[in-house]
Amino acid sequence: MKKEIRWGSRTYIMGIINLTPDSFSGDGLMNGTDLVNNALEQANQFVSEGTDILDLGAESSRPDAEPVSAEEEEDRLMPVLTAILKNNLNAIISVDTYKSSVAESALRAGADWINDIWGLRYDPSMAQIAAKYKAPVVIMHNGRELKPESPHSENEKRKDIINRVKNGLLESINIAQEAGIQMENVILDPGIGFGKTVEDNLALINRLDEIKAMGHPVLIGPSRKSFIGATLNLTADQRLEGTAAAIAISITRGADIIRVHDMKAMLRVARMCDAILNQKRKSI
Repeated sequence: MKKEIRWGSRTYIMGIINLTPDSFSGDGLMNGTDLVNNALEQANQFVSEGTDILDLGAESSRPDAEPVSAEEEEDRLMPVLTAILKNNLNAIISVDTYKSSVAESALRAGADWINDIWGLRYDPSMAQIAAKYKAPVVIMHNGRELKPESPHSENEKRKDIINRVKNGLLESINIAQEAGIQMENVILDPGIGFGKTVEDNLALINRLDEIKAMGHPVLIGPSRKSFIGATLNLTADQRLEGTAAAIAISITRGADIIRVHDMKAMLRVARMCDAILNQKRKSI
């Protein structure tokens, strides 16, 4: 039985399962000897700790990562997805991909959500696939798409980061709407760390309420990101407290979902924030 999502009732937790050898955070499960069992063990642990959503990603999105073909991505993803579905875990299954063929294979097999780091822009068929399967889709703003040779690039970069992100997300929302994706199935992600400066990322978290005002649930993924390392001068494995601070502020600014590596610690942060915010609502 899948978990029920009731937006606004509490913060939902998305656990990151990296089916790669080259994750920026050092948690890529392909470094082990048995990808399927390693992933299944992590999925079970996350669910036992309280995760709501498992996000399976089979291609690294770090800036200098080598791209993989759709075939290789499916080879990594599908055996793990099949095993997790067979175990009937009490969690929503999200697949982190920007390729429509991978998305369709996953949705056909029983995945619930698509998490597209290119906001339906990379693959022109992605929106149609999400609409076909009536799947919720996370559309992310990706600042890496601005090309230096583009005549609009410099003008875009001069814009306030919130306006730049909102404009990009609106374009993705329009793509979704034109493809027939139900608007209640659209989740927004401002894309922390994707083509953005340290100052951009800090501003996005501090002003996340302006993204929330666009009228869709909001996902935020600051976990272990480099802006935390730059601010605190810490390596990826030392960014727990910085991640906790970023998540706490994000929740107070309206985040509905937090995407995390450190499940147990960040769930406690979320539950504490929820308790404080719910107390505030009761007093109004």
